[in-house]
Amino acid sequence: MRKTPAFLAILGLSAAALVGCSTNAADSCARVVTSDAAVNELVSVDGEFGQVPDVEVYTPFHVDELGWVDLTEGEGTPITTPEQMVVLDMVLLNGQTGETAVATSYDVTLSSVFSMGRWIDTLPGLDDALRCAQEGDRVVVALPSDAINPAAAAQIGLDEDDSAVAVVDVRKVYLPKATGADQFTDSNGLPSVVRAPNGRPGVIIPDAPAPEELSIQTLKKGDGEVVTGDQPVRAHYTGLLWDTREVFDTSWDSEPVSFDLNAVVPGFAAALEGQTVGSQVLVVVPPDQGYGDAGQGAIPGGATLVFVIDILGLDPEPTS
Repeated sequence: MRKTPAFLAILGLSAAALVGCSTNAADSCARVVTSDAAVNELVSVDGEFGQVPDVEVYTPFHVDELGWVDLTEGEGTPITTPEQMVVLDMVLLNGQTGETAVATSYDVTLSSVFSMGRWIDTLPGLDDALRCAQEGDRVVVALPSDAINPAAAAQIGLDEDDSAVAVVDVRKVYLPKATGADQFTDSNGLPSVVRAPNGRPGVIIPDAPAPEELSIQTLKKGDGEVVTGDQPVRAHYTGLLWDTREVFDTSWDSEPVSFDLNAVVPGFAAALEGQTVGSQVLVVVPPDQGYGDAGQGAIPGGATLVFVIDILGLDPEPTS
């Protein structure tokens, strides 16, 4: 019996010798496609990628070290950091009995978006087993007991020393940061942006009056899907107050955020609409396009706002 709700609940509560390899040239990420060829001899998998697989395991199945084999190889954005948002589908089998301990929903809408860090908190072995995996990869993972969070193992019926087998479909991978081409911009009194290696921006606001009009600059131009407003946008952002130069909010301390353009202030929505996934956008939002004279929370009334936004992907359209 599949126990999808329990497994997703575990994720929701979480914080965060080479046989063969392939290289994703776009991100210079070397994927180890087979760490232990013996995994293929002990586990049989049938079925199409993206659909619940039929898995048979020679039991009792026990391993002391992590091992994996890629059954299919996809293309696209690789998993490079625990901070990335992903959609994974998985069947996890009890190595002692060969029975399914838990499985995800294999939902065609790809709406079960979690950070890779949450998956790793639940199944630490996935940190190595899915490093540089791409959308379209199906990976068989042999999990020793120390590659499974003990609390998660107990909740899905695994004993303390049990091994497990996971068949993982990498359904979707979001970008970790804006990866587009740098664009020429004329600052013209606007803030300038520097970036840490992980993409986190630093913003330098000039000692000058704030612009009275909405100002939008594309700092990096991605080559992904276009933001139309029909789908929520998954993004990292940092917001500052022009007058005090203080950061009032940022997603870089936690996880990327999903934005419905109808649910954000007009200036923020205008900065995103028409942009492409992989882009980084700087926007200066005057009060009449932000929170007006009333303000909100840490944002005082009449404040001019500065946002730097990395567009990492598009979420599924909301279902009616």
